[in-house]
Amino acid sequence: MAPSPDPTPAAADPWQWTPPEGSRWSRPVGLLRLDGPDTLRVLHGQTSQALEGARPGQWLGTCCISPTARLRAVAEVLVDDAGAWLVIVDGDPGAVRTALDRVLFPADKVRLGPVTAAVLHQPLGAPEPEALPAGTWAPLEGSPGWRLGEALLLPAEAPLPPSLAARRPLEPQEAERWRLQQGLPAAPGEINEEINPFELGLAGRVSLSKGCYVGQETLAKLATYDGVKQQLRRWWATAVPDEAIAVGTPLQDGAGGRAGLITSSLELPGDGGWIGLALVRKAWLAESHLLAGPAPGVSLSLSLPEAFQPPPVGPGGKAAS
Repeated sequence: MAPSPDPTPAAADPWQWTPPEGSRWSRPVGLLRLDGPDTLRVLHGQTSQALEGARPGQWLGTCCISPTARLRAVAEVLVDDAGAWLVIVDGDPGAVRTALDRVLFPADKVRLGPVTAAVLHQPLGAPEPEALPAGTWAPLEGSPGWRLGEALLLPAEAPLPPSLAARRPLEPQEAERWRLQQGLPAAPGEINEEINPFELGLAGRVSLSKGCYVGQETLAKLATYDGVKQQLRRWWATAVPDEAIAVGTPLQDGAGGRAGLITSSLELPGDGGWIGLALVRKAWLAESHLLAGPAPGVSLSLSLPEAFQPPPVGPGGKAAS
């Protein structure tokens, strides 16, 4: 199944890129407030993470999924004494709110607020001096917003704290490059109603031991029977035409076998070529190169994203507990 030899000329490895020193990655996110004693029970049953026993001050990553375990959004949950904040990092916040609203019964002691705009700021390089331990959060003192480990979550119109304002924001091309380098999924290429969390390397956001929840049966079967049919991979190529690496371009091996699909694509500055993400089918996961586009195809160099967590395999497969 191996494609033709890689024609990519010698060049600097694009995955060794680091953002400029003293910069920050700022991403718009959706913020949804849930109040009431049943908040964690509802979120526990409607997302992939074990949340019912979470304590105030905890910050946990989760996935908002459909009943068939398709990914609707990647989210963070900030637990407090009165309920929780649901931070929609990527996906459709309005669709997430609508899905939650549909499953709430009058007897549920939960009040669902509106979606509001916020920005998640991730300092890059030296951490902020007030950084918290990973997995914890706290309100900012003297200004609106929250500190999530090393990151800051601020309402969209809130002013930046001086230390954060002094950091250079990543340009859009740099921000996308940073996302692709880590292999973080985004809508609509990777986050949509056709892809499940295990395919995207999000096993750490999924609990297989917390009992019944939306999509649980599908995810448990995928783990038990090694049923994940494709996985996310990074790709890199140089000297290729735009149309050969557009999102949606199919991947194939040297014999013409259907091996996957490109989900994200970015042209690098200068002569750096192109990088992106692709969903590679199970039979081709060990390949270091595949071909994109119609024959003879353009050779892509494949690698495992930095943030990818392999899907669990076998009964009781290990994911987040």
